[in-house]
Amino acid sequence: FASRKSIKEKARLRLREFDVGDKFSRLPLPKASLLLPLLVRGGRLHLLLTVRAMQLRRSPGEVCFPGGKSEATDKDEIDTALREAKEEVGLQPEKVEVICRLVPGIDKMNHLVTPVVGFIEDTFQAIPNPDEVSDVFVVPLDYFIKPLNYKTLPFKTSSGYLSWVHCFIYHDHERKTSFKIWGLTAHFAVFLALVIFGKRPTYEVVYDLDNLISSSENNFMNLYASLYERKKSNL
Repeated sequence: FASRKSIKEKARLRLREFDVGDKFSRLPLPKASLLLPLLVRGGRLHLLLTVRAMQLRRSPGEVCFPGGKSEATDKDEIDTALREAKEEVGLQPEKVEVICRLVPGIDKMNHLVTPVVGFIEDTFQAIPNPDEVSDVFVVPLDYFIKPLNYKTLPFKTSSGYLSWVHCFIYHDHERKTSFKIWGLTAHFAVFLALVIFGKRPTYEVVYDLDNLISSSENNFMNLYASLYERKKSNL
């Protein structure tokens, strides 16, 4: 099987092609960032995910990436993602090799959410902050290309139109636990897998896979425009 170095190098090259930098940073929306932590285990790329603590007001018990709202002291989206990952799972910022920022999303609260992708060591032991995180687990990234358990769920966007979202059930055999990964978390995991593997998944996606860069940016700008239209009509 491929060496850890070559797996990382291939992923790095693909990800750098999709780096949006601060292209969308000036959009007039409140900001949040997520860290999408990649690691190599057993010759495969994996993604680290967290489960939100049950006592949280928003989305308790849901699977997500480490992350949160930006604070005045954060220099940029990367800063926010690294600070939040440290607070939530004890990941030291200097232990993350940041690769890129991908096309953002917009969450239920109309935050501009920027995914920051970085490599972490496969030996990383998470120390979950019990106030925020109840569990931490990893999923092979290729699960988001060929899932064993996948469905779509209908979802009403904040602008009121009905769309659908990816929903994956991942069964962790070692821990005999199943995790439901859906919504914006699944959206970013899917996009990351499409970018890195460049393969067609076993289910439908909203992108033109031959023009993934432009189609992902167009999708995002359409979403942003629909939000903006609604804001105007609510005034």
